[in-house]
Amino acid sequence: MRSTRLRLVAAAVVPLALLTACGDDATDAASSSSPTTAASPLTVAPDKVTPITAAAVSQSNPAKPTMKLSTTPFQVNATTTKVTKQGTGKTVGAKDIAYVSYVAVNGTSGKTIESTFGKPNAAFNLGNPGTFPGLVKALKGKKVGTEMVVAVPPSEGFGAQGNKQVGITSKDTMVFFVKVNDSMPLLTEIKGKEKQPSDENLPRATVPAGAGKEAKITEPKTKERPTKTVSEELITGEGPKVVEGQTVLVSYTGKIWGGKVFDSTAKQGGQPATFALQTGSAGGQQGVVPGFVKGLAGHPVGSRVLVVMPPADGYGKTGNPQAGIKGTDTLIFVVDILAAI
Repeated sequence: MRSTRLRLVAAAVVPLALLTACGDDATDAASSSSPTTAASPLTVAPDKVTPITAAAVSQSNPAKPTMKLSTTPFQVNATTTKVTKQGTGKTVGAKDIAYVSYVAVNGTSGKTIESTFGKPNAAFNLGNPGTFPGLVKALKGKKVGTEMVVAVPPSEGFGAQGNKQVGITSKDTMVFFVKVNDSMPLLTEIKGKEKQPSDENLPRATVPAGAGKEAKITEPKTKERPTKTVSEELITGEGPKVVEGQTVLVSYTGKIWGGKVFDSTAKQGGQPATFALQTGSAGGQQGVVPGFVKGLAGHPVGSRVLVVMPPADGYGKTGNPQAGIKGTDTLIFVVDILAAI
């Protein structure tokens, strides 16, 4: 289950085709679509700047809002925001991860590029300087529940290189309708009252206070072991629920049932691990064993989760000889979910 350390922290984290940015070990393809603050070759004359009121949002179907521009090309020189609904939730902090839904429109053509409504939240790490600058500027200080139109010039979007993948050039202003769904700080450790599994046939686990500590895991005396992956929250978080396919930042301890601790973030200097919550590899991200996907999906960020997986959901019949895992070994993990992007 080894993964690239600190990838999430280093990345500008938006796991969507339109706004994907690169991390410290990203591929050239990812780099080509990364936002930058480099000056754009386009500067609009003051009399050519489009008023934000030229973007009209329709919510006749609230689950799938749309946006139309009455003027094209729609052009601005600085990120411009119009709040259409004031939120009443918590305030988005300057270094929070903001979870949003959005509709994105190319200001030059007026065509909708992408809508994330009805899909998992898009997540923006506002504390990372590489994250899409115009949206970071618009999101900071807003309250959860806020809805707004945001116009972002090239200089605060994809910059001089644009984004060829979705047809954005260095001259295109991007116009967004954004709904702020949630926000929370990037966690370094999980805090809360720890409980134990309700099933006495599951292992017990405790984790010392502090970031990146190794869990102490004690197996029950029973010889019976789960035949399907089981997961229980030892601490329940208050963040959004993890969705399969997201990138997660975690601290974890992995132990063979009846054997040794074979891996932990504590053994790696206490630094969190990042990986895509998916089996196999996709989009340059390393995946995980099936039991990890089954065990973590659906649990809120900020949770400490006990995951017990049979061999079939772990490393299969071949095991993982390098880690000392046989094809018959049941695996136990204690996982702290610090972020999901």
